[in-house]
Amino acid sequence: MSDTAMPSLKTRFIPADPARVTFTGGFWDSWTRTVREVTIPTQHQRLEEEGFLEVLDFGKPPGPLARPIQPSGLSMQHFFDSDFGKWIEAASYTLKTHPNPEIEAKIDAIVEKLEQGQMADGYLNSWFIRREPDKRWTNLRDLHEMYSMGHLLEGAVAYFQATGKRRFLDVMIRAVDHIIDTFGPEPGKLRGYDAHEEIELALVKLYRVTRDPRHLALATFFIDERGQMPSYYDEEARRRGENPADYVYQTYAYSQAHRPVREQTQVVGHAVRAMYLLSAMVDLAHENDDPTLKAACDRLFANLVERQLYVTGGLGPSASNEGFTREFDLPNETAYAETCAAVALGFFAHRMAQLDLDSRYTDRLETVLYNGALSGISRDGEHYFYENVLESHGQNRRWKWHYCPCCPTNIARMITSLGQYVYSAAGDALAVHLYAAGTGELELDGRLVRLTQETRYPWEGDVAIRLTLENPAELTLHLRIPGWCRQARLTVNGEAVDLATVTEKGYAAIRRLWANGDEIRLGFDMPVDRLYAHPAVSEDAGRVALSRGPVVYCVEEVDLGTEPQRLRLPADAPIQAQFEPDLLGGATVLTGEALEAQAADWAGLYRTAPPALKPRRFKAVPYHLWANREAGAMLVWLNEK
Repeated sequence: MSDTAMPSLKTRFIPADPARVTFTGGFWDSWTRTVREVTIPTQHQRLEEEGFLEVLDFGKPPGPLARPIQPSGLSMQHFFDSDFGKWIEAASYTLKTHPNPEIEAKIDAIVEKLEQGQMADGYLNSWFIRREPDKRWTNLRDLHEMYSMGHLLEGAVAYFQATGKRRFLDVMIRAVDHIIDTFGPEPGKLRGYDAHEEIELALVKLYRVTRDPRHLALATFFIDERGQMPSYYDEEARRRGENPADYVYQTYAYSQAHRPVREQTQVVGHAVRAMYLLSAMVDLAHENDDPTLKAACDRLFANLVERQLYVTGGLGPSASNEGFTREFDLPNETAYAETCAAVALGFFAHRMAQLDLDSRYTDRLETVLYNGALSGISRDGEHYFYENVLESHGQNRRWKWHYCPCCPTNIARMITSLGQYVYSAAGDALAVHLYAAGTGELELDGRLVRLTQETRYPWEGDVAIRLTLENPAELTLHLRIPGWCRQARLTVNGEAVDLATVTEKGYAAIRRLWANGDEIRLGFDMPVDRLYAHPAVSEDAGRVALSRGPVVYCVEEVDLGTEPQRLRLPADAPIQAQFEPDLLGGATVLTGEALEAQAADWAGLYRTAPPALKPRRFKAVPYHLWANREAGAMLVWLNEK
């Protein structure tokens, strides 16, 4: 080790307990209430209606498949358990602050069935126990056994933390004990790992509850073993009597298993898997004080945001692999940009910001929250998008449920746990990552600090933060200055602070003796921005996207009266922002003058003269609100004149 040793990764900011963060009267108050009161109950109803809960009737012969076997040999039913886990997790976050005996009883009913069905050795997967018990652990490449157990484990941890009930947690600890007995580097164990990452980050969550070193060691093994050659998946396929060369995806880059994780330089493969993997790598970089994992995460984060990320925070352009293709390949109308992938990017970016307080991570989290993830759920809280396109001719409509409904429960658990993304603390330092009307409580060196935010963010850029302290205390407050903001202001108790002298890596650090009632005021200028894509993104050549603050905008046919693809936005056209209180709960819209290509005088398909352009007004709405009204076309990247 050189004299300039790398700083320890054992110190990180600890996210706030979501139950100690409340949202009042602002943007997220409305959304969290909708998810709590509408989304959580209706998702359980959908699980019943779609035949999901039937798989937990372990004492009965299995019924007909709710999801048939595909040509690949896979059924979505192989991983139904994962949806129970995510729904329980989302519901659990609400129970601590809003007790609901009916929801709690539904969770307990699922837990009881899982416990009854669990095998004597701890194995727990409804598909294999009921349908193919002789095939368990024979196909980690395709069948998601540990992925499903991972989501159940996350649900069990959240339910225990919300209610104090251990039953579900103990069920899942027995399942983890079985995995420990089955997998690992020791002689006689399988050196395998699930192709769909998830169990790794779930194990770290479990470790933080139990402090059992075996749980951390198992997560570490799965990360370290991933991508080692010869590939476990090749050996496994041969044991099944299959030729590894017949693998439908041809390359293990699909599951980020093409080379060891520390050697990977580009984010590849299935987008959700990649983000779950990176989230676990950040966790283990901290727990194991492993700078090699942190370096890999930094490298892959940069590759993602600089070369492969949609302006909305969506990721993974291709439906064929639900993931990445080549750098700068960002088609609009065929964008896959799965809701789960945006949610998982939020998990990854948030973890990075706790380990390395840098606004470049939190900026991406914020983009996801207001755009690429939030677009995945309707304003009424019970309709969804799996894919999040950036251009439509009206063919995209939100659905009540999906053949593979992984996204509804994923966005639900993100919104119900939102408080943890707003604040975090480390020692005598507190970080404010996001701005939202409400109150947060954190413990700093044994002292309770309450922060109350008053703001109309993201529609306005003014934020007032008031501190409540029992006794004066010397603390450092880190206040994020968003990357989209080119002009910001900060005062403490009315005295201006020179941001240039206190800001490092996008966070303004104010250290002082804070007293009860101290007030911070932040002001972020929010002009309408015109965004342009890198020249290598050929789909967006000659086009412009509009944003204001953290919100990306789109134009819908319902407001325009014609397809927005006909619009030409002059490069110097002024654009105004105004708040519309009656638009889907209230939102700031953008309006201005554009030109519309005329077709009335057009004969045939082609001609030698360009179309006539007629001036007309347009309105752009937040991207996350699109497809909530009438069916019609939509466009994020407008043609620029």
